[in-house]
Formats: sequence, C-alpha cells, structure tokens
Amino acid sequence: MIYVSLIAAFVASILLTPLVKRLAFRIGAVDAPNYRKVHARIMPRLGGLAIFLAFIIGVTILYSYLIHTKNGNSDYLIAIIIGACIIVATGVVDDMREISAKAKMVGQLGAALIIVFVGGIQIDMVNLPFLGTLDFGLLSIPLTIIWIVGITNAVNLIDGLDGLAAGVSTIALITLAVMAFIMSNMFVLAIAAILAVASLGFLFYNFHPAKIFMGDTGALFLGFMISVLALLGFKNVTFVSLIIPIIILGVPISDTFFAIVRRVRMKKKWSDPDKSHLHHRLLDMGFTHRQTVLLIYGIAVMFGLAAIIFSMAKVWGAILLVAVILTAVEIFVEIIGLAGKNYKPLLNFVRSFSK
Repeated sequence: MIYVSLIAAFVASILLTPLVKRLAFRIGAVDAPNYRKVHARIMPRLGGLAIFLAFIIGVTILYSYLIHTKNGNSDYLIAIIIGACIIVATGVVDDMREISAKAKMVGQLGAALIIVFVGGIQIDMVNLPFLGTLDFGLLSIPLTIIWIVGITNAVNLIDGLDGLAAGVSTIALITLAVMAFIMSNMFVLAIAAILAVASLGFLFYNFHPAKIFMGDTGALFLGFMISVLALLGFKNVTFVSLIIPIIILGVPISDTFFAIVRRVRMKKKWSDPDKSHLHHRLLDMGFTHRQTVLLIYGIAVMFGLAAIIFSMAKVWGAILLVAVILTAVEIFVEIIGLAGKNYKPLLNFVRSFSK
C-alpha cells in the first residue's frame, strides 16, 4: 500500500501546484524582487501548500489502509499533523502579508510544543562513548524545542534559489528514509518517503527557471517535518547515532551556523538578513544559478552518504569521520568566504606552518 501512497502524493503534488500558483496570485502571496533576491520579476510563493496537501493525501491513503487492517499506529501521527497545520498556517500568513520574525517564532514554538506535549516526542537521554548514559531530565523539553525550531529555520534560510530548499530537503528525506529502513523504523520510512515524493513533484515547477516558489509555507513545513522525523528516528540512542541527523542536515545547519558567525564578527544581530549565504557566495564566485543549485545538491548527497557510512562505523571510526567532515567543511567555508572574507584561521595556520 505504501507504493499507492507514494504515487498518489507524487501525482497530487504535480496536479495541485498549478492550482496553488493561481491561488497565490489571487490572494497576493507573491514575492517581489529586491536587492537580496536573485529573481527579477514578481513570483507566486505559496508552493509549499501543494507539498503539504500532497503529503496529507499520501498519508491519508496509507493510514486508512493500515487502520482498516488494524495495523495503524497514530500515536505520533496526530501530533505531527496538528503541528504541521500550525506551521503551514504560519507560512501561508507570512507568504501573504510578511509577518514579523517574532510572529513566525510564535507559530514555530506552538508547533514544537504540540510535538512535545501531545506527541510525547523528545530527546530524553543519550549514551555517551566512554562516559555512560546522560539523562537530560528537565532539559529534554527545551532541547527538543530548540532542535525543532532550529532545523525549521535552517531549512528556511537556504531557500534562496530556484529548487534549492526543495531539492536539499528531498535529499535529506531520502537519506532519512534509507536510515529508517536500515533501523527497521517503518513509520519514519513511510512518512519520509511520502514527503520526499511530494517535494520531488513540486520540483518540476520549482527547479530553475522556477514557475513558483515554495515560500515560507514550504520551507517551514519541510524544515519542521525533517526535524521531527530525525527525532523519531534517532532519539534515545547513542551519541554516535545522535550525530547522524546533524550530518544528514549538514548543508542547512552549516550555512546557518556560519551565518551567525559572520554576523557576530560583523557586529550585527544574528537574525539580520544578508547576501552572504552559501548560494550567494557560490554565485559571486561565478557559478550560474543552475550550477550553484546542482553543486549544493552534490554537497547534500555527500553529507547523506557520510551519514549512512557513519551509522555503520565503530566508535573510533565515527569520531575520525566527524573530524574529517568538520575539517573539510571548515576549509570549504574559508575558501568561499562563508563566514566573512577575512575569516581564514585554518588556511592561515597551514600557510604559516608550511613556511
């Protein structure tokens, strides 16, 4: 039945996106060009609604079958759907009226609280190598909320080029589905796969040159869902396994982290927008729009493969792999100037050491 759900979600996404495009123009959910954006004409930006509706169709088909056969388990699903509705509603309002960052944060916190208190999903403890079990206790709730809100915003921040956030999210979801298969977590496998095909169907209209943007409706929804699925797949496990979702989401997490570093170094607020994100830096280096997106796709795929390899490694092998990944990311960041043009501590160290 999962195959029927996947096909339904994919087809629904393709059929619904043009309808949502018309709706976006009708209700004023459009994106006008400005100095920070690369498009030169007014674009509809409610595309995430098509992804959400296609996802709901796929999940409904799957779970109506499972419940009919008495195999359904909706313990987590109800909380996820309620939280997703709050996130999508927040995104729709923002796409129409561009609400403040504080207002968007209220919606994100509301969705995260639903996940924690209605779904009972949280990071309770972790087994640290060589140190034993670390029980988070009362910190488990704020840590879970920080994770959900952080990943939700990280995906939103990379939504700057045609097909970028949708493609990177699809790659992350496919990786999550593969990891869920390896861990025999059928719930995460099914939900991640359905959402991946819904996002993939939307990419037919969103890849460069885009006919519609996903807007905050899509970026917030995908970020929220990825954060929750990562929690479901890797909560209450070893420290090594806890690193897996961080590696899977390496592109949005690293871009967000170095954006904060960049703004702190320039004495700006961490939330201030700028035009120095990963895709901006690659465009400034001379890559075309499509080349930049495909290059970031490639980086996301490498993070995904690294996560799969990481899951199969022993503790020392995993530690070595993390060290290699962090070093490679740092060198790449310094070369392209992601944290600022003068931020080159590792390269400067290598140069001084080689003299």
